[in-house]
Amino acid sequence: MSDMAEGAIAGADVVLVCVKSGDTADMAREIAVHAPEAQVISLQNGVENAAILRAALPAADVRAAMVPFNVVAEGATHYHRATSGDILIEAGPLPDLSTPALNWRQVGNIEAVQWGKLLINLGNAINALSDLPLLTQLQDRVWRRLMADQMAEALRILTAAGISPAKTTAAPPRLIPHILRLPTPIFRRIAAQMLTIDAHARSSMWDDLKRDRRTEIDALQGAIISLADRHGRQAPLNARMRYLIRKAEAAGKGPPGLTPEQIRG
Repeated sequence: MSDMAEGAIAGADVVLVCVKSGDTADMAREIAVHAPEAQVISLQNGVENAAILRAALPAADVRAAMVPFNVVAEGATHYHRATSGDILIEAGPLPDLSTPALNWRQVGNIEAVQWGKLLINLGNAINALSDLPLLTQLQDRVWRRLMADQMAEALRILTAAGISPAKTTAAPPRLIPHILRLPTPIFRRIAAQMLTIDAHARSSMWDDLKRDRRTEIDALQGAIISLADRHGRQAPLNARMRYLIRKAEAAGKGPPGLTPEQIRG
């Protein structure tokens, strides 16, 4: 990565870190060599990446940020933004990065925002295991119940840890499992905004399995499992998701196309 990183970031004033969570430490070392005093913005999933970057870059202004929208890779250099929303970034001095098509908005409690996004991202594993479009899953109550049960389990762990996740969608986090469990006709009326996503949108974890890449399961479900362990709780459904994703990674055959019943085990 070193030669590529040098050409991309050498002497940069601002570095946007978009690598997978498992590559954060390596990227931090590259930034330390090629742009040690740059402002560094983590646009990554999970809740620990900014801390990893700060530890390796003591001279840098490191900010955590949250990307709310889904992006679908439609070719080697073609990426389609399938949902909407502003990028939220930790408050502080910042160059104007907004454009007419993409707004950046500062927030005071980025950690709560990150936990709110992590709860939504727990669904990435379900989507990857199913090999279905996200919209197809959201229109099926059996899939929604699985999403709801996993999120409800995670919310119980966050409560035990004293963490209050921020609202990152139209509904507050603690209402989302209840909304997901509604009968489909009622769900379609109440959660119409959830159904505005692109018909072909899938999760980034699905894309990772499709391309035989390491996923971010440890930064998502793994974060919930670790939090549960620290507070003497159990997270069996999140642990099941992590097991199945790791199994799919090891198989190297792409998304396995499991049913909700197979995922629950």
